[in-house]
Amino acid sequence: MRVCVGSAGRFHTFDLARQLERRGYLRALYTAYPRWKVDGLPPDRVRSFPWLMGPAMLAARLGLHGVPERWDYWVHETFDRWMASRLEPCEVFHCLSGFGIHAHRVARERYGALTVCDRGSSHILYQDAILAEEHARWGIPYRPIDRRIVERELQEYEFCDRIFVPSSFAYRSFVQKGVPEAKLVKIPYGVDLSLFRPVPKEDDVFRVVYVGALSLQKGIPDLLEAVCTLRLPRFEVWLIGGCLPEVRPFLRKYEGRYRYLGVIPRKELYRYYSQGSVFVIASVQEGLALVQAQAMACGLPVIATTNTGAEDLFTDGVEGFIVPIRNPEAIREKVLYLYENPEIREEMARAALERVRSLGGWETYGSMVVAAYGEALKAREGPLAHPAV
Repeated sequence: MRVCVGSAGRFHTFDLARQLERRGYLRALYTAYPRWKVDGLPPDRVRSFPWLMGPAMLAARLGLHGVPERWDYWVHETFDRWMASRLEPCEVFHCLSGFGIHAHRVARERYGALTVCDRGSSHILYQDAILAEEHARWGIPYRPIDRRIVERELQEYEFCDRIFVPSSFAYRSFVQKGVPEAKLVKIPYGVDLSLFRPVPKEDDVFRVVYVGALSLQKGIPDLLEAVCTLRLPRFEVWLIGGCLPEVRPFLRKYEGRYRYLGVIPRKELYRYYSQGSVFVIASVQEGLALVQAQAMACGLPVIATTNTGAEDLFTDGVEGFIVPIRNPEAIREKVLYLYENPEIREEMARAALERVRSLGGWETYGSMVVAAYGEALKAREGPLAHPAV
């Protein structure tokens, strides 16, 4: 079985490509990253088209956040056509959603390949609607997802043999939008257990840790309201990650009640997780927030909303708590409970570490993906094969 993987950025697809290579299945990884930034793969397996991602990343670093958004459709379309023109023979073409409609067609029509649309988030129409609601909730203008990109994704959902999603939450969003369950495959992402591990905590401060982008999608206003209003001795809040302009007014509102540590290199994050007491994430939507598993691997219980994929990582009340979205009171109540009950927090911390180790890392993810390919290839002789376009 030869597999070609398409992914403009890094995401989880580089981990997938490495797992396929170790099993002898990877034909090629197509990416917009420079070849030298793709580690863990032989150079002859990487097909690079870096002329798109470089300018977009530079604009983001310069704080020109609107520029990459305006380039989005052009990036999707150009990368897709580049892949389609160079796609090599394969039995499976697995591409990150939104980037592959032309290449998917080439894969099927030229090579008879199984086509896999990999969606790392909820259904794009669900995502767009809930983000519009969130912006309206806070009175902040919302720039909808480019309708051309939405149309590309919807075509992929219709065309592809399988749609891979990482969580039950994402799975339900597709079912709600009328996608046949027979098309959907749920495989939670892995976590690098060698990179994320606990080290001794250096003090007795009860510390709430958040890692990820500071944005409305991540529920930062609710997170700040939940934890920054707690006035407790030996209590801190750490925020780690890049900050979008939309949340700066909320950060100013609670200035002095948290520590903003900015972006920390991934290989150093375990040290910061390990100084925490609990990890909190208040996202209104995402497919599966990998930071949850990273925190668990460092021995932290997690408080997460229902729309983070948390239910696929831990059990409510055992390794942490799962709360409704847009409910800072529920988050505050759980944080305070763990603060006032250190023995329960310690028990949950141990359970979180055991649970994430039992889930397995990227090796388990790779095995599940390969098994799903095999099942889908066998099923192609049935009525689902090559749905009408």
